[in-house]
Amino acid sequence: MRESSLRTLERLVTGQATQDGAGVRLTRVLTHDLQQRLDPFLMLDAFGSDDPDDYIAGFPDHPHRGFETITYMIAGRMRHRDSRGHEGLLESGGVQWMTAGRGLTHSEMPEQAHGVMAGFQLWLNLPSHLKLCEPGYQDFRADQIPRVTMPGLEVRVIAGQCQQVTGPIVRAQTQPLFLDLHFEQACDFSLPLPARLNAFVYVYQGQVQVPGSQGLQNVGPERMAILRNEGDTLALHGQAGARAIVLAGQPLDEPIAQYGPFVMNTRQELMQAVEDFRAGRMA
Repeated sequence: MRESSLRTLERLVTGQATQDGAGVRLTRVLTHDLQQRLDPFLMLDAFGSDDPDDYIAGFPDHPHRGFETITYMIAGRMRHRDSRGHEGLLESGGVQWMTAGRGLTHSEMPEQAHGVMAGFQLWLNLPSHLKLCEPGYQDFRADQIPRVTMPGLEVRVIAGQCQQVTGPIVRAQTQPLFLDLHFEQACDFSLPLPARLNAFVYVYQGQVQVPGSQGLQNVGPERMAILRNEGDTLALHGQAGARAIVLAGQPLDEPIAQYGPFVMNTRQELMQAVEDFRAGRMA
């Protein structure tokens, strides 16, 4: 493989410990200051604990407008309900993909009082002409997420494509790629990944190596590796037992205006979102 073709490490990011919802402890990996750099992704939270006090209060009713939320459960059980009448139980290995569009309120509440609850929530922006689209909801069980098996490695394809296997979610504008890599043995993984796509890797267990300016760079647990927009191939080496998610998407190159759970293009649109929520038009 030509070294010049590889997507190399731009920088490592350490997530910030915080709380959200009614006090759920989590790590905010993709923060507000990285939104333009990692467009179309707006936020990535990682949560994981075996202490019920860290998650039991959950995420009671709250609104969203202007983007999509993707929740990927690694372990545990969480119930989704929203103001459009959608309901689903998210269990280990499952994915919930919600399009907030013009607005809704929803809750995500644990359905367990003990044990491990772990997973990710990703915010994916919508292009300006779809920000006020009709809200939607899709729920995928673990057995509905396709898997690609390679020597020493299993890849769960949530969105995008890996070795001609396509995940259940396709978006024409943002072209999201969302893979979960499980390294059963130390081995290499590669995938075509055009430079036009903003991309990053988040390691949530073990250690993965990515190409850097001076050879392979180690990426340990709870670290995000942002990849340069140069080259056309993702290449990783994972140690045995390593777990990592790979995310990539086509930038929208549009203004991002955010106020809490609303993400629009202008301040005026944000003010309208707040007014609509207060008037009950998202209920």
